[in-house]
Amino acid sequence: MLRVLLLIGILIGGGFSLSAQQDLIPMPVHTKWEQDCLDLSKGISISKEGEVGPEVQFLEDMFSRWGIPIYRGRKSKDLPVLSLSIAKVAGGEEAYRLMVTKYGIRIEGSSTSGLFYGMQTLRQFLVNQGKIQCVTIEDCPAFSWRAFLVDIGRNYQSVEMLKEQIDVMAQYKLNVLHFHFTEDIAWRLISKRYPGLTAASNMTRWSGKYYTEEDFRTLINYCKERHIMFLPEIDMPGHSSAFKRFFGVDMQSDSGVVYIKSLLQEFKATYPELAFLHIGGDEVKITNKDFMPEITRYVQTLGYKTTVGWDPGSNLSTSTWRQLWMGGASVVNEEGDLIFIDSKHLYINHMDPLETVTTLFHRKIGGQAQEHKNLKGATLCAWPDRAVAKPMDMFYQNAIYPSILTFGERIWRGGGVAHWVCNMMSEDTIEYQKFEDFERRLLVHKDRYFKNKPFPYVKQSGLKWDLIGPFDNNGDLSQIFDLEKEPFNDNMAIYKRVEGATVILRHWWADVIQGAIDDPRENTTWYARTEIWSEQAGIRSFWIGFNDLSRSYASDSPKLNTWDDRCSGVRINATWISPPKWKQAGMKGDLEKPLLDEGYTYRSPTSVFLQKGWNEVLVKLPVGSFKGTGWQTPVKWMFTFVAID
Repeated sequence: MLRVLLLIGILIGGGFSLSAQQDLIPMPVHTKWEQDCLDLSKGISISKEGEVGPEVQFLEDMFSRWGIPIYRGRKSKDLPVLSLSIAKVAGGEEAYRLMVTKYGIRIEGSSTSGLFYGMQTLRQFLVNQGKIQCVTIEDCPAFSWRAFLVDIGRNYQSVEMLKEQIDVMAQYKLNVLHFHFTEDIAWRLISKRYPGLTAASNMTRWSGKYYTEEDFRTLINYCKERHIMFLPEIDMPGHSSAFKRFFGVDMQSDSGVVYIKSLLQEFKATYPELAFLHIGGDEVKITNKDFMPEITRYVQTLGYKTTVGWDPGSNLSTSTWRQLWMGGASVVNEEGDLIFIDSKHLYINHMDPLETVTTLFHRKIGGQAQEHKNLKGATLCAWPDRAVAKPMDMFYQNAIYPSILTFGERIWRGGGVAHWVCNMMSEDTIEYQKFEDFERRLLVHKDRYFKNKPFPYVKQSGLKWDLIGPFDNNGDLSQIFDLEKEPFNDNMAIYKRVEGATVILRHWWADVIQGAIDDPRENTTWYARTEIWSEQAGIRSFWIGFNDLSRSYASDSPKLNTWDDRCSGVRINATWISPPKWKQAGMKGDLEKPLLDEGYTYRSPTSVFLQKGWNEVLVKLPVGSFKGTGWQTPVKWMFTFVAID
């Protein structure tokens, strides 16, 4: 019988040991830990060499949080020294070397960016009674393009909210902020030439919410101070209904070309320091084959170093970098002259929050272990197409911070597996062991740095399930099978043992992502069973779900008294758990109607009574057709069940 210990109320990372300082994300390439410690109780003095400027302020802030006095230029035999210097370190411009000895700290970087990343690693050390563990670290990224995309064209975010995300990006060594601010819904950057472009009457969502020139420059500078390149996207010629509403012409028309060139010229004149521009190009019918070539040439005459565009998309110039977003797990080969950025299956708006971490951890960027001349790296994307009731909802629905940390680990270290993964891998694989170690570090960081921030992730490893089936239901999803009478009979034939808090039997992209069932069939019912231990009888809080809705589809809300439209259910001991009382039960899907409680991470957890000792958990998983009722309601055959208290 499969049994799982349910440990309630234990704080991960609560205890302290010097070994806890090794819970780094991303884990450096080379580390050598020592038994000795550096005593910082009396403070530390800073010595800098070369072009080291604003980075020193980050150090002072870090030591201030540690409660360690810091002195600039003060030399004393009683004080250890922290020295910063530009020096060639193997691994390129962003490489660094961090050395902590009994006598001080030395950070060397191939550039100021390398120094900054060395500081970010040091920042994750723990201080115990004024001491930190001695170590030598040599580190460099596998990919030079480590980006995060925010879509504020559809759902506006305040500058302060964006700053917080930029800080998290910097802490985990991401270096490009892809800023998508023009959309069908709204054009969200002020134009002095055409102020009516950002008028409330020209927006269909978050009306009147836009960024001033001061806001935009604040974000550019905030990124620059943190060694993050600000990449604005002016989407052309698609996603341009807001442009058309204001100017009254299609962007691809002769008049439209004149207007967009005027906007581009104003944008470059206002923000001349920006060297990269994303020109969009996806999801549009090209009616003017000369539009994109002409716009690309014009952008280049304005002085931009590089343009980036979506692929597949419009007829891009060979000099434009391709950002891949559609299709399966193909390999970007080192051949030809085109340069690629990978964003395939990196849209977290399509992923279940727990699936997100599993998927991103195993994701192999461009099918390559590291960068080559045709593959620069990847961009993690947050596309909240559906309206949200308030901006913070995006962080609970899309697991943004767990995603950034996991993506940060993968894109910095490289590697991964060739195929796309949605479930935890078998425990007899090296990939499982790597994931288990990363998950432990991720939960340490959740507890240490994100206590007051949305971080919808809990431990999945160790939660094991027996999958039993299939049973033919002949299209009657409510059909009851004999297994339900005695589901924990030891003689029951088990199809497979799987692990995780979210288990996907069949993905809605089953042609490119393998689910837990090797050969799933329509009109079948499966069961998953486990036993969980509780030290005492009482009410516990659980995440329970069966149909994680994409935040990019106009999916319908579950009907009253159901978990989903497949008659799924979960039974604890002899009691079937009632579904939530949905706030908008049975609502027809609409991108302008926000999701309120349809997902387990953004509604109140389900309260379940557990008896003392072992508790039997049975999950019922029927399915009918895999086609769903339409493209907006694809069938993702899955369940989530995990204690969160």
